[in-house]
Amino acid sequence: MSDTIITVQNLSKSYFLKHKNAERYTALRDVLTNKVKSIINPKSKIINPKSEEFWALKDVSFDVKQGERVGIIGRNGAGKSTLLKVLSRIVTPTKGKITIDGRVASLLEVGTGFHPELTGRENVFLNGSILGMSKSEILKKFDEIVAFAEVEKFLDTPVKRYSSGMYVRLAFAVAAHLEPEILIVDEVLAVGDAEFQKKCLGKMKDVSSEGRTVLFVSHNMEAIQKLCNKGIYLRKGNLVTHGEINEVVNEYVNTKDFSQSVFEIALPNDSKNMLGYAYKIQIENEDNYPIFEVEIGKTWQVRICVTLNEDVEQFVIGLGLLSSLGMPIRTSWSEAADYKKGNYEVIFKNDDVLFTTGHYKLTVGLSRYQRAFHYVEDAANITISEVSSMIDNQRVLNTLSGLLLNPMKVEIIKI
Repeated sequence: MSDTIITVQNLSKSYFLKHKNAERYTALRDVLTNKVKSIINPKSKIINPKSEEFWALKDVSFDVKQGERVGIIGRNGAGKSTLLKVLSRIVTPTKGKITIDGRVASLLEVGTGFHPELTGRENVFLNGSILGMSKSEILKKFDEIVAFAEVEKFLDTPVKRYSSGMYVRLAFAVAAHLEPEILIVDEVLAVGDAEFQKKCLGKMKDVSSEGRTVLFVSHNMEAIQKLCNKGIYLRKGNLVTHGEINEVVNEYVNTKDFSQSVFEIALPNDSKNMLGYAYKIQIENEDNYPIFEVEIGKTWQVRICVTLNEDVEQFVIGLGLLSSLGMPIRTSWSEAADYKKGNYEVIFKNDDVLFTTGHYKLTVGLSRYQRAFHYVEDAANITISEVSSMIDNQRVLNTLSGLLLNPMKVEIIKI
């Protein structure tokens, strides 16, 4: 008997994107011409400038064996979340075949499977029922779920009053404790605090040790490598590689995805209803010119384009710099201030801190009163290249000795 629990064959998923602004570029003569063509030849294909077919996934094939912990990686827009939604049967594929042997529990978005008007207690039973659990099975796990989620005081409060962190804690606890054969977790865990993320990673390891399978999407390569033993690397909807996790991660962090200067940020579907959002990042030199690489010793900056849909009090934007494996190195913030509705450009300038050669990732967060309303992991990348002639080589004896090159002040005293 085969131990393969998930089989994906030539999976493809397409969407039709509508372009609202295309209408103003369509001349009257084009409309009349298309109309005449349709009358003369009803089967003729009329190009509709208002829509475009977009392939989120294209001919993806792989197998997952029982008990494997599979990390799915790739840049924003690579098709990771679409793949999980197809595997969770939330969306149907355009082409291809999927075979899944076992019950699936998914945590793809904050509050997945929760009803906002119901209490935490009621949602545990609702979610368990959706997963096919009996009432007695849910009761058996109930105390363990509540303890793990740390929401005892708010158990009988409607979840619409929960913070995003509380939402995620309870949703993950339900998904992980009700014994699905396959546990699917998107990067939603980034909403939780560091201690809870560590707790979740431990629980997912326990789940896999019991013979169950875990599929995990994250931009944190360190977490991916600690948890997963297999990896899937997607790029623009295509499967680049599938195999041992270290080999997959190494191919990802050395790809050309890390060699560009302008990064468009994929927006949530409800972006117009958000307080605001970041939509573009550009890596520049000190003359505000886009650059693909940064030489050690030369000044560089990060320009972030932001839209505020309404006036925001105590607005702060943060920029995090991480290693290619997702290890946090440095975080910077703007000063909290009140801003009017509108479009803004935020510029973070690097000072005299010197980073060794390699690839680095950027995370962006927008918040009001220290509460995030738009958070994007792996929003952009910076490549640090060879030592510039501008820098005194005596200060940098070995560019491979750590991530920061600035030496400590040294004093030698004769005694």
